[in-house]
Amino acid sequence: MVTRTYTVAFEGVEARIVEVQCAVSAGMPAFAVVGLPDKAVSEARDRVRAALTALSIALPSKRITVNLSPADLPKEGSHFDLPIALALLAAIDILPRDEIEATVALGELSLDGRLVPVVGALPAAMAAAAEDRALVCPRASGAEAAWVGATEVFAADTLAAVIGHFTGRAPLAPARPGEVAAPPAPRDLSDVKGQERAKRALEIAAAGRHHLLMVGAPGSGKSMLAARMPGILPPLSPAEALETSMIHSLSGLLDEGGISRARPFREPHHTASMAAIVGGGRGAQPGEISLAHNGVLFLDEFPEFSRTVLETLRQPIETGEVVVARANAHIRYPCRFLLVAAANPCKCGYLADPARACARVPHCGEDYLGRISGPLMDRIDLRVEVPPVAYSDLDLPGGGESSADVAARVAAARAIQAQRFAGRDGLRVNADAEGQLLEEIAAPDAEGRALLARVAERFGLSARGYHRVLRVARTIADLAATPEVRKPHVAEAVGFRLSVAAGR
Repeated sequence: MVTRTYTVAFEGVEARIVEVQCAVSAGMPAFAVVGLPDKAVSEARDRVRAALTALSIALPSKRITVNLSPADLPKEGSHFDLPIALALLAAIDILPRDEIEATVALGELSLDGRLVPVVGALPAAMAAAAEDRALVCPRASGAEAAWVGATEVFAADTLAAVIGHFTGRAPLAPARPGEVAAPPAPRDLSDVKGQERAKRALEIAAAGRHHLLMVGAPGSGKSMLAARMPGILPPLSPAEALETSMIHSLSGLLDEGGISRARPFREPHHTASMAAIVGGGRGAQPGEISLAHNGVLFLDEFPEFSRTVLETLRQPIETGEVVVARANAHIRYPCRFLLVAAANPCKCGYLADPARACARVPHCGEDYLGRISGPLMDRIDLRVEVPPVAYSDLDLPGGGESSADVAARVAAARAIQAQRFAGRDGLRVNADAEGQLLEEIAAPDAEGRALLARVAERFGLSARGYHRVLRVARTIADLAATPEVRKPHVAEAVGFRLSVAAGR
C-alpha cells in the first residue's frame, strides 16, 4: 500500500506541487529517497529517523521507499523533511491516510523532533490554495503563510504536535497572518540643501518609474538624494505587496511573517557578483534586481560595477523579468524596479574643478563614463548633473519642500496612471507603456511634436530614446494634471535626456 502527501518544489517564485509517496515493503531493511533529490533532501531520511526515535516511534524492519513525483523535477532544500515523515507515519498506520492526502506540508526536522522554519512558506500556501489543500508548516512560518487567506494553515512547533493534530488528540488552531510591518521612518527631502533640478528628477522618476542617473563630484549629495527616494514613493498596493513578499519569502527576508507595504530599497556594493545582482548561485536564488521588484535599486559608483554585471541589466530593464538559466531548468523572476544610479564625472571626481582635476582632463571623464555602454545608457530616461554645494549654503536654514509634499504629487500622478491603465494586465505606470498605446496616451501637441522631431534629428535619438522621451513627457504632464502632452513637457523631458553631464 502506497501512502501520499504533498509538498512543493520551487521554480523561481512559482511553487510546484510535489507528490510524496511512501511504500513499506518486505525485504532487507533500508530507507531510500528517490525522485531527483539533492543532498539536503537525501539527508532527510536520517533526520526523519532520528526525530521518530526521539518520539519513541520505531521504524519497521522492512524496506522503506519514498518517491518524490514528478521524478524528473529537481528537489532542493530541507523543507521535504516534514512531508516525508508524514507519509511514512501514514504508511505504518500511525496517521490517517485520507487526512494526510489532503495536506501540503513543508518544514525541516531537528533530531529531537522540533520543526525548523524554512523559506518559501508564502508561495507554498498559494500552491496549496490552488490545489484546495490545507498547509502544515513550522510555527515560525505560519504567520507568513496565513497571509494567503484562501486555505487553512496549521503551524506547529514539533512533529509531536502535528501527530496530535492529525490523530485528533490536540487539534491545531489555524495560523493567523503576521502584522503589517511598520516602514522605517523615511529620510526627508527637506534635509537636502539646493539641488532643485536633481529633486525634480527624483519626483519625475518616482511618478512614472523612470530610470535615473545622477552624475556629480564626490560629496555633492547623490547618495543623500537617492536615500530619500523611498520617502516620496507611494506604498505598495495589496497586489504589489504580495508579489514582492513572495520573492522575499524565498530569500528568507520576511521578519516574523510580517508583510511590508513599504517599497524595497536595495543598494548592493559595486563589488557584488553577477549572481548576487541578477540571481543564481546555489538554488538559483533571486538577485538584487528581483529583491528590488516594485521598488528601488540604487547602484552607487555605477561605472565601478563589473562591465559584465552592468550589461546583464539591459534585458531586465527592458522586459521587467530575468531568466536564470541552469543546465536542467530556466528560473524566471520578476524584476520591475526603478534604477537609480550615481556616478562621479571621472576617476578623480573633480572633472569640472580646474584646481582639483587630474592631468588627464577631459579624457579621464570620457574614459570613466565610457564604462557605461551606449545600449545601457540608452535605457536610462533621466540624466541629471548634481553640482557641488557651496559650504556657505550648508549654513542656510532649511525650507525646501518636504518629502510629504512631493509624495502627494507623486501619488496623484500614480492615481492618474492607475486609472489610465485599469484593466490592462501588466501595465501600472507610464514606463510600462509601449507601441500603439504609448502613441495614444503620450502624443504631444503640434509644437511638442515639432520640437521632438528637431531633437531626434539633431541628436540622433534612437527609436528607444524617442519613446522614452515620450514616456517621461507623459509623466511630467501627469504631475501637472494636464491631459495633453504639450511643448513644455516635451522640452523638460528632452532636457533630462540630453544632459551633458551624463556623458552622452
